[in-house]
Amino acid sequence: MTTSLRIIPLGGLGEIGKNMTLFEYDDQILIVDVGVMFPDNDMLGVDLVLPDWSYLKDKVDRIIGIVITHGHEDHTGGLPFLLKDLNLAVPIYASRLVQGMIELKLKEAGLQKACERVTVSEGEQVTIGPFQVEFIAVTHSIPDGMAVAIRTPVGLALHTGDFKFDYTPVQGYGPDFGRLAELGREGIMVLLADSTGAERPGWTPPESSITSAFDTIFRDAPGRIIISSFSSSLGRVQLIVNMAHQHRRKVALAGFSMRKNVETARKLGYLDIPRGTLVDIDKIKGVAADKQVIITTGAQGQPEAALARMASGRHRDIDVVPGDTVILSSTPIPGNEEVVSAMINRLIRRGADVIYPPLAAVHVSGHASQEEMKLLLALTKPEYFVPIHGELRHLHAHARLARGLGIPEEYILNIENGVVLEFDEAGAVVGERLPGGYVFVAGSGIGDVGPSVLRDREILSSYGFVSVAFAWSFATRELTSEPEIVSRGFVYEKEAGELLRAAQEKLTAALRGTSRVSKRGLDEVTRETLSRYFYDRTGRKPLIVTTILEA
Repeated sequence: MTTSLRIIPLGGLGEIGKNMTLFEYDDQILIVDVGVMFPDNDMLGVDLVLPDWSYLKDKVDRIIGIVITHGHEDHTGGLPFLLKDLNLAVPIYASRLVQGMIELKLKEAGLQKACERVTVSEGEQVTIGPFQVEFIAVTHSIPDGMAVAIRTPVGLALHTGDFKFDYTPVQGYGPDFGRLAELGREGIMVLLADSTGAERPGWTPPESSITSAFDTIFRDAPGRIIISSFSSSLGRVQLIVNMAHQHRRKVALAGFSMRKNVETARKLGYLDIPRGTLVDIDKIKGVAADKQVIITTGAQGQPEAALARMASGRHRDIDVVPGDTVILSSTPIPGNEEVVSAMINRLIRRGADVIYPPLAAVHVSGHASQEEMKLLLALTKPEYFVPIHGELRHLHAHARLARGLGIPEEYILNIENGVVLEFDEAGAVVGERLPGGYVFVAGSGIGDVGPSVLRDREILSSYGFVSVAFAWSFATRELTSEPEIVSRGFVYEKEAGELLRAAQEKLTAALRGTSRVSKRGLDEVTRETLSRYFYDRTGRKPLIVTTILEA
């Protein structure tokens, strides 16, 4: 039985996304957030990336609850996978809006009855095993963003979730500065704080600051307006709806998640959409082009999201045409810049006027900048500080800010996923490192695509493959047929004849002269011989697949 508090981040440190943190005391585990991450460009064929929660697989009976800070995918998207993988049935604590979004996810996964769901609100306190959890209002780009204060017998931990300090939010309440300061006076043992905007000086502008840019675009656009944003950025959706109503335009929604999230938020009272403003996507064609607004998913260029399908002419209902104005109300997640740029180019090629930051102020971050981070540290006065939620450069920039405010170096715990932090009356210790890498979701498979598969896919996409087949007698230890070599995506087929014939001769000689006559040895001889030959002749290293037939 552990009498120290163990804090274990399984995701969100050293990356943008798949946020997940464990709090463990007295052999009981509380989970804060279970997110997903969009795949990087080199993660070929991968749909989503999950945290590695293998540490929990033999500890399911010790998990006592899941707390969700807000409704974005990088904090909620992994829930169905976690519940199914661990056969987990524990209470999920979240706001009313987030519970509505979770209900949709669990229903799609056939898990709607898997867990009790406990709705909480700002200022509420609940006891979960040895933890007393308090929910504190902060602002983000979605309503009901909350920090969580977790009281333990060892001390108080404050986890911010994603936050910024928006004094005039489009929806919901502003941040509870008073309560943050009270907790600071009470004594915060450790602060875990969002680092995404740590490189950005000054203050993050409020959501309402983009109203002027949208007003100008709506006034001047000659035809239809198509706006892409995250489907869970409901404050942005409300702002667009308000603008459309003001300019007497009808609004249609494109993208499954956009439709479902808006429907849920509207039902729960988080969106105010004037009567007659919203039109079904299949009926918007009956509205004059200069009276249309389409709000769509796909701001990050995801290939199967609605905007990407519009850009490539594959969307069932929307053809982008000259006269359309397309607004990307977002900035690319780090690593997505190339994909988003390619999508913008395709939209321009189809005749659209594409507007995106920095061309116009059509997006504002949901994350704190440096001055807000300093204010948080000044209000809370933590003993220990752990930067979370960001790439390594963001975590280190946040640590630098903390040092500048006088937090001693040894009290700033700059760690990565899987590193265990242990707190007791004597202080904090950086402990062992647990698995904290990537688990890939590809189609219906979870975890069956690993680094070796991705390396093969990268080779295939760059250099193609060569297939080799030959017959071998294991009784006489000799080659009984000449190798047959076929290539795809390696060299131009009409020019491959001489190259492959010479490769066949090289391989035949190598096989007849080898002393490695096991199946594994023959495979190694084949790959070594052909890899060296093809690289010498072409400077390329195709993937080589060997088939050995027993004669």
